[in-house]
Amino acid sequence: MSFFTKLAIATSALAVSVFLAGCDQQRIKELEEHVSTEQDVRDRFGEPNQIWDEADGSHTLEYTRQPAGAQNYMITIGTDGKMSALRQVLAPAYFAKVQPGMDQQQIRRLLGQPAKRTSYPLKNEAEWDWGWIDPPSTKMLFTVVFDAQGKVLRSNSTQVVNSR
Repeated sequence: MSFFTKLAIATSALAVSVFLAGCDQQRIKELEEHVSTEQDVRDRFGEPNQIWDEADGSHTLEYTRQPAGAQNYMITIGTDGKMSALRQVLAPAYFAKVQPGMDQQQIRRLLGQPAKRTSYPLKNEAEWDWGWIDPPSTKMLFTVVFDAQGKVLRSNSTQVVNSR
């Protein structure tokens, strides 16, 4: 792949990411906790990638912006049908909740769909990656490493360095 092709792909990905972030900010501004309904959320964000049932009877709608974007939103709808929380979960506070021994389902519920999943059969490990932005604009990659049983071994965040 030529330098110019790589540059075009990187530029396109950045443009999509900026566009999605701008659109999402407008959509978020149009929603209000304990006022907006599930239909209001779906009208602005569309069909969720995943719906998670909660123990209290509420449910959480997952909206991923991976792999092109740098956000994953978890929007909780209370038992009254109103939005009770809207969280962007690709952030250090959520990464800190990732602990050794957690399983893949727990990580998926916490962080949403990863941008990339890679298996390393010889090492008996798998890695899940999420792209995120460390404000104001540093591109980062959060990686969770799982063992052969799907349990977290370790995790880390690294800065994405553009290579040529």
